[in-house]
Amino acid sequence: MECGQIAIKRALISVSDKTGVVDFARGMAERGVEILSTGGTCKLLSDNGIPVTAVDSYTGHPEIMGGRVKTLHPKIHGGILAVRDDPEHIEAMKACEIGGIDMVVVNLYPFEKAVSGGASIAEAIENIDIGGPAMVRSAAKNHAFVAVIVDPADYAVLEAEIVKNSGAVSLDTRKRLAVKAFRHTSAYDAAVSAYFSKKYLDEETLQLYYENGEAMRYGENPHQSAVFYRDRRVTEASMATARLLSGKELSYNNIVDGDAALEAVKELAVPAAAVIKHTNPCGYATGATLAEALEAAWSGDVISAFGSVIAVSRRVDINAAKVLAGRFVEVLVAPDFSGDALEYLKQKSASLRILEVGDFAAGVRDTHVLKYVTGGMLKQERDNTLFDKWETVTAAKFPLNKEALAKFAYKACKHVKSNAIILTQEYADGRYRIVGMGAGQPNRVDSLRKLAVTKAAENIRADYEKRGAAVPDGQFSEFGELVMASDAFFPFADTIDEAHAVGIRFIVQPGGSKRDSEVVEACNKYGIAMIFTGTRHFRH
Repeated sequence: MECGQIAIKRALISVSDKTGVVDFARGMAERGVEILSTGGTCKLLSDNGIPVTAVDSYTGHPEIMGGRVKTLHPKIHGGILAVRDDPEHIEAMKACEIGGIDMVVVNLYPFEKAVSGGASIAEAIENIDIGGPAMVRSAAKNHAFVAVIVDPADYAVLEAEIVKNSGAVSLDTRKRLAVKAFRHTSAYDAAVSAYFSKKYLDEETLQLYYENGEAMRYGENPHQSAVFYRDRRVTEASMATARLLSGKELSYNNIVDGDAALEAVKELAVPAAAVIKHTNPCGYATGATLAEALEAAWSGDVISAFGSVIAVSRRVDINAAKVLAGRFVEVLVAPDFSGDALEYLKQKSASLRILEVGDFAAGVRDTHVLKYVTGGMLKQERDNTLFDKWETVTAAKFPLNKEALAKFAYKACKHVKSNAIILTQEYADGRYRIVGMGAGQPNRVDSLRKLAVTKAAENIRADYEKRGAAVPDGQFSEFGELVMASDAFFPFADTIDEAHAVGIRFIVQPGGSKRDSEVVEACNKYGIAMIFTGTRHFRH
């Protein structure tokens, strides 16, 4: 039977992570709570003048086997597991002189820290906690009568509740803490299992643990349901940590496109914007101001930008907000928003989802990405490299005044689906944008000829019309100032032929083809300057 509030009279405190434990234990002792403890925690509390009873003194049985056995005793587990309104349990407690333990404060041996630091197998074994998980699980199981804390972050909240409730903890709090405790031991066991699976069986195992599952409006399509789970260990600016400031709940596609937008714009340390449609940056630009970057990114493909997801690299001010007036955007993601910009955006569009993600440089970064396929999971390192080298391989030297644009082009290319071809332009001094993109094609020639070149021509023509200039007949001379980037090597020289046909003179690509010499030869024939980066950026 569940009990609404339980008074905390006796607590067992034994922690590896001692953050905040002294102040917490002192607060408990000052409220008359009897404290039991073990080993280093017991000494720490005693040295700080906190009344504490050693577990071996309490049980009447010494710690043995080098501390492997110290809390595995009926006076400990009986005190935790006893159902306080069960007459048989109460009788057993009296007969065995077992006192109730109302709160267990335990976090486990730092197994993951030990093995990540290069511990030997023998050291890893000694970092497998036995008594800790047993106490945590016992307390969580008996949360109807016992509070359990595994995270120092909960000390202040629990102490405030105890003060407010005259020494008692509510059932709702005990339920929440019990769930957290079960998650804690589950993650711990998964880490131990993964380590020994590799060491003893040479098998890689992947046991996923995500929480805070949130039902999406729907999946990729309205007839599909979807849930978004979060990894509590990752705290960097992301869709998982974003705060929804305005707009309706997110859909599956909003999350996917928002992630693509954020990852693209994180590449740029200046005012920048990424306009994403179906995970591809149809618009991507830098600017002297965020407003200028947004306008330039939108101009990269004004048709595709309709209904897009946008991420920006700077705080959205009122000038940047006004760029979006009258433009239909699904989601806007930014580090933060000025007050007037936020109110303006809310008033202009009730449907716009506004997300704040905080400082891009803060938090714990994710190190891997996962992709589910039917019956299996792929895991790979996150693509955190832009290039391994920056080498001009053609007779024509890559001019210094084009290198910044080329690096921007390669950053853009990194975030476009393969086979990716990007055409970029320095639209003003030191400011860059995508003017043409070819993504997701079976071959690179089509990405350039049918998509990137066509879109770039549209955008250049639009620039002429915007300034009221006559649109020239035939080929645009502007193509000669663009930089073209490819996410992977050219298997043949045909893409170079197509590039030359429209006047492109500057190319950046990873290299690595068996026919690199033919590709370089073609560039030399046309006077094209080309850089090899040594790093491919496929995105499937």
